[in-house]
Amino acid sequence: MSVAVHRQDAPANAGMVLSKATIRAADRLGLSQKILGNVIGLSESVISRMRSGDYVLERGKPFELATLFVRLYRSLDAIVGGDEASARAWMRGDNLALRGTPAELIQKVQGLLHVVQYLDSRRAPI
Repeated sequence: MSVAVHRQDAPANAGMVLSKATIRAADRLGLSQKILGNVIGLSESVISRMRSGDYVLERGKPFELATLFVRLYRSLDAIVGGDEASARAWMRGDNLALRGTPAELIQKVQGLLHVVQYLDSRRAPI
């Protein structure tokens, strides 16, 4: 039996899916709640509530930043072939092309955008 999602439920459902994907991506990349909070513009306590399901992302800046963060994760995961250890090492390692450590760079909006663009360019070379 399938369950139909009504149009008014779609935004809440999108927020729930994105919230779970964001937490999963941070876990797989070995990022702390503090770092994730810095990336998407929320406090550690809100990230903790999001982890437990008591907080769901809603449309707005944190939602958009979380979308970019999940995109980063998906690109990196594709590049490393699903190797979690390699993805974690890449996030923590100094990257000459990015001029810094990805885990540190992504804690600022401009850095997150730059890292996503870099990974996108590596994922689909022309």
